[in-house]
Amino acid sequence: MSNQDRIVKQFIELVQIDSETTKERKIADHLLQQFEQLGLEVKEDNTHQQTGHEAGNIIARLKGNDSNIPSIYFTAHMDTVVPGEAIKPVIKDEFIYSDGTTILGADDKAGITSIIELIHMLKEQPVIHGDIYFAIMSGEESGLVGSQYFDESQLPVSFGYALDSDGEVGSIITAAPSQAKIYATIKGKAAHAGVQPEKGVSAISMTAKAITKMPLGRIDEETTANVGSFEGKGPTNVVCDRVLLIAEARSLSKDKLDNQVEAMCTALKESTANMGGEVDIEIKHMYPNYQFDENDQVVQIAMKAASALGKEASLKVSGGGSDANHLSGKGIPTVNLAVGYENIHTKNERIGIASLTEVPLYMYEIVKQLSK
Repeated sequence: MSNQDRIVKQFIELVQIDSETTKERKIADHLLQQFEQLGLEVKEDNTHQQTGHEAGNIIARLKGNDSNIPSIYFTAHMDTVVPGEAIKPVIKDEFIYSDGTTILGADDKAGITSIIELIHMLKEQPVIHGDIYFAIMSGEESGLVGSQYFDESQLPVSFGYALDSDGEVGSIITAAPSQAKIYATIKGKAAHAGVQPEKGVSAISMTAKAITKMPLGRIDEETTANVGSFEGKGPTNVVCDRVLLIAEARSLSKDKLDNQVEAMCTALKESTANMGGEVDIEIKHMYPNYQFDENDQVVQIAMKAASALGKEASLKVSGGGSDANHLSGKGIPTVNLAVGYENIHTKNERIGIASLTEVPLYMYEIVKQLSK
C-alpha cells in the first residue's frame, strides 16, 4: 500500500519549492539530492544550453533485479506555469488547493510525488522488475522544450508513461496531436489616414480579411486551428503598415495538419496580394503526434494494471501536447496517464488526496504486470 501521510507531506513540500518555467534550478537541485538519498543513479543533462532554462532534465535509474524483464520509464515535469511563486497549499474537504493567490502546481508535482512514492513502495514492498528509469523534464510549460532537446539514448527502455494528464486515475491518453505555429508579418504601406488614405495599404485590413478566410476552430474530429493574436500599433491618423500575427494548428494526422497550415497560409498570401501588400511567414513545428491502441504493449500493460486495481481503463484522445509527444516521436512508445488534478493553469487548481494516493498504486501495478 502507498503511504498517504507521506504522499501528502511530499506533495506539500514540492509545491512550495518555486519552479516557474525557465526558473527550475531550485527544484532540480532538490530532486537531484532526493534521488541520491533514495539510492538511485541520477544525473542532469545539458539541455539547458539549448533551452536557456536554469536547469536541464533529470534522469534517474532504479536498478532492476531481473534482467529478463523489460526496462520501462516514468516521466513528469518539474516546471509550473505562472503565478507559481510562494505557493501556500491548503487542505480542505479531502482536496489540496492553493490559497487562491497562485496556481497550486499539481501540474506536474503530482506526477513527481507519485514517482517518489513508487520508489519508496518498491523498496518497502519489493517485486521482481527490470531497470526503471525516471525522467523529470524541465521546460514542459514553455513548449515542451526539455523533451524536445532530450537525448533518447539516455532511456534504454521498451516503453514508458507520462504522468501529466487531468482525469480520473485509470484514464490513458493513447493519442495526442502534433502542433504547428504560424508567425506572420503582414506588410502594408503607411499614409496619412485623413489626407491620403488611398495611398496607404492597411496591414490591419489585410490581416482581418485573411482571418475571415481561414478555417478555424474545430475543423474535424482530429484537427483544430486558432489565431492567438495579431497586433498592429499606430496612431489613428496613419494607415497601419505592419501587423504581427500568431496562430496555430493541431491534428492527429500529419497530412491534415499540413493541409490546415497550408490553408491558413494561403489565406494570408491571397489577402495581402489582392490588396497590394506582402507577408512573411514562418512555420514552426512544435511537437509530433502520437497514437497507440489497445493492441500496443504500452497500453495493454496500463489497462491490466488498472483492472488489477478494480478500475476500468478508459482510453482517451487528448487535444493537447505533453512530453509524451516528443518522447514517442523519438522512438520510445509513451502514453500519458491521468493523475487526477483539476483546473490546471488557474488559481482554482486542486487535486484530491485520494488521487494522489491512487497514482503510485497504479504505477506499482504497472511494474508488477511487467513481471508477469
